Amino acid sequence: MFKYRLPFWGFKRAAELTPMLGPLEHRVMETVWRRGECSVKDVCAAFEASMAYTTVMTTMDRLFKKGLLARRKQGRAYFYSATASRDELDSSVASGFLEVLLGQRGDAAQPVLSRLVDLVGESDRALLDELDRLVQEKRRRLKKGEPS
Repeated sequence: MFKYRLPFWGFKRAAELTPMLGPLEHRVMETVWRRGECSVKDVCAAFEASMAYTTVMTTMDRLFKKGLLARRKQGRAYFYSATASRDELDSSVASGFLEVLLGQRGDAAQPVLSRLVDLVGESDRALLDELDRLVQEKRRRLKKGEPS
């Protein structure tokens, strides 16, 4: 699991649930996820439009400082790799989002949960069944005193 807790800033649609990433940061992360470990030069080469090397270098340094990229130095160049997969990042952001929504006060959870069930039911009946299965499984674990 992704080791950093990512803050959720503002209310966004599901496609935008990487709130701390700007458009260029998102493109860089997509490239690193697709290619694996790469240098600034590698990322620049992957972009079709011409992008200044220093712009990509600054962006990758920002992503490193945010904890989304790890880096190692080889000679004069840094080689970067993602610290989390796309799924781990999405899961971490979604968890933070849900913690904010559900943690405000006791009765705040009802509209969130109700809307979640509505959306899941509208989009995919099998997913609604899976949600029900997960709830039942969680209840059994809690009853037995098992950890989450």
